[in-house]
Amino acid sequence: MEGMTFRQRAQAILQSLYYPLMAIIASLLVGSLVILLTSNTNPFVAYGHMISGGFGTLKAFDATLIKAVPLLFTALSFAIAKRSGIINLGAEGQFMIGALCATAVGVGIPNLPMAIHLPLTLIAGFVGGALFGLITGVLKVKFGASELIITIMLNYIARLLVAYFVTGPMLEQLPPYYPQSASVAKTARLEGFIPGLNVHTGLLLALLCVFLYYFYLWKTTSGFRMRVVGLNPSAGEYAGMSVARSTLLSLFLAGGLAGLGGCIEIIAVQRRLMITSFSVPYGFTGIAVALLGNLNPIGIIFSGILFGGLSAGSLKMEVLTRDVNSYVAVVIQALIILFIAGRQMFQFKRKRKHISIDTHEEVDRVETEEKAGESA
Repeated sequence: MEGMTFRQRAQAILQSLYYPLMAIIASLLVGSLVILLTSNTNPFVAYGHMISGGFGTLKAFDATLIKAVPLLFTALSFAIAKRSGIINLGAEGQFMIGALCATAVGVGIPNLPMAIHLPLTLIAGFVGGALFGLITGVLKVKFGASELIITIMLNYIARLLVAYFVTGPMLEQLPPYYPQSASVAKTARLEGFIPGLNVHTGLLLALLCVFLYYFYLWKTTSGFRMRVVGLNPSAGEYAGMSVARSTLLSLFLAGGLAGLGGCIEIIAVQRRLMITSFSVPYGFTGIAVALLGNLNPIGIIFSGILFGGLSAGSLKMEVLTRDVNSYVAVVIQALIILFIAGRQMFQFKRKRKHISIDTHEEVDRVETEEKAGESA
């Protein structure tokens, strides 16, 4: 927004907020119909409980922030790849692999001081996810494979790998032999940083990654090249920029961010890897967070908190209403993706106006030519 007046900046901000707000409103309206059709509860009452459960008290907001942390990482994973022109649908799998690698270090290397063990665990999570993301980049660059198909298939592979390890090599050797790993060592855990609240230091790492995402893409030469290639690969290649390099780097960073999110979820919240650790679709929800935030760093933060609030509040809504399922929040999240993807439906009136203006201009042009012909 450099070189823009205050009024132009305000208009640009309002325009960037228009589609997300319309998507949220439309999703809530359709969600209201779902509530009416599947329960006897007034949608306003249900939404009131949801908002209260996510933002009504300090304890509720604490739960919202905890649920927002992994979504911020998977949203950044999708966003940095999208800025390079890559659709990364593999954040789900990269998230799992990051959690798996972090567990291997957090459980398998005991008796280390925290100053070494914790950073080593975080690095393992990042590198594991990054290398898993790089698989897609190599297949795309070397063989022209579609990243959409590869990332989706790798998600299944990641889930099966986790299932194999928690039922085999990583299985905790204690009755009743539930499919889970042993608990992560205390020296590899992230703890809370605000007295009286459960929110952990992973939130600070997430905010740091959001800042680094902004700094890298908008303040470095490499990030500028990545954005140019994402906007127009042909122009970038003509200017001497390597499309292959941007593809590989973006998927490496995207996988690393998702893997770091999975690592933090394990060492800060769940404390051990379980076969049920990924019942929540962190990766796919992160896509919705990134799209709703318009791939903007600040937008991603607010969108992540909103989705965290929906997730936390939906549980209270289900308990208090008794007949509204918490999966209504998942329906709303899915609808947000649909409305963001189909944002052109919110341009209907504007399109009609443009068509009307173009028609009048065409009529005036024809009349002018006719008058000119008569004069001649």
